Amino acid sequence: MSNNNSHRRAVSVAALSFIVGIASAGEIRVACYSDGNECEVTQDLAKRFEAQNADVKVAIDKVPYKAIVEQLPVQLAAGEGPDIARVTDLGGLSKYYLDITPYVKDPKYWEASFGQTLKWLRPTPTDKGIYGMMTQLTVTGPFVNKTLFDQAKVALPGPNATWDDWAAATRQVAKATQVPFAMAFDRSGHRFAGAAISQGAKIFDAKGNLTIDDGYKAMSKKAYDWNRDGTMPKEVWGGVGGSSYRDAFEEFANARVVLYLSGSWQINRMEKQIGKNFDWIVVPNPCGPGGCTGMPGGAAFVALKRTKNPKDVGRFLDFLASEPVYAEYMAKTDNIPAHVGVAKKGVDYKVSPAAKAALNVFVGDVSKLSPIAYELQGYKYNRALFNPTAQRLGQAIAGEMSLDDALKRIAADIDEQVKAAGK
Repeated sequence: MSNNNSHRRAVSVAALSFIVGIASAGEIRVACYSDGNECEVTQDLAKRFEAQNADVKVAIDKVPYKAIVEQLPVQLAAGEGPDIARVTDLGGLSKYYLDITPYVKDPKYWEASFGQTLKWLRPTPTDKGIYGMMTQLTVTGPFVNKTLFDQAKVALPGPNATWDDWAAATRQVAKATQVPFAMAFDRSGHRFAGAAISQGAKIFDAKGNLTIDDGYKAMSKKAYDWNRDGTMPKEVWGGVGGSSYRDAFEEFANARVVLYLSGSWQINRMEKQIGKNFDWIVVPNPCGPGGCTGMPGGAAFVALKRTKNPKDVGRFLDFLASEPVYAEYMAKTDNIPAHVGVAKKGVDYKVSPAAKAALNVFVGDVSKLSPIAYELQGYKYNRALFNPTAQRLGQAIAGEMSLDDALKRIAADIDEQVKAAGK
């Protein structure tokens, strides 16, 4: 962004319109956040849709991700909000979703194309409704500054390397190249969960309830130790309060860390911000007793019950979900398709060789994702694990409590939040 102030102004105006945005007759409002250029691409497609459906006006309100996480739930609870929103808390917000089955041309097409992920949006396991469409399938995984490895003359750990192997190798590289830190993880319980499952965390007990087991504790101990011994920048997890999200993208982009655990949605940003500054690559998720898994995820455009124009909402989502439009959306946004047909045919990404290689590693990791990771992603109370993990581990890393206390607090927070959410 060349003019940061005008960008900030645009974002705050959009956030404002998002908070007060009310659709008029024949208009649908879409609250959209971008990882890269998703809202701009949606805007172009909306113009095409309007040209084919002269009676409908589609307003795309671009908002910061923080607004989706923090303001949208409050808005929906008050019976307000947009007609469609791009969300990542797929199960947690499901009570606000509208079933668009009556408003799409062919529900069987949706089931055949998006079957795996439609269930992520359903409020109950027995529900068969269509509530929206995944705008991307994401996979979490590590980005590595290959230039630093080359400069340090350190070999990249192989495909079955563990987190400990990567910690050792990146520490060696950081020391040789005088880079401040070896590794960084986004401050996110979701990012942490993939590493924990690899470490043997089962996430659910025999009754299907969330649990903090030995595998989860083992990964917590590693992350805690790495933050305390300088392997990781303490300010990422220990520098903000509550369960606030903070990524470590800038640390990686500015070559202050060697390895950065984030996810496939960052590729677009890597391309734009890092460019030719250094060679970055994506490596397969590190392994452990529980496998070599990241977390699946993604964002979905969901239809919201409070809309006054359900038919138009259904028509617009049906248009976006049609195979040629969806394939174009994936190619233009550099995202991994959640549409079975589009995935099988492959996406013609118009990206640099670096981005194409990165996308291919993430696509390759999809088949290695643990069933536990899929189950957790679709679990409607998953935030009851994700949020306390960020908050309590963050507090332990900041030195506000011991790691043992943090783990006890996570377990207590889970019980409290699941009970509260179930009311």
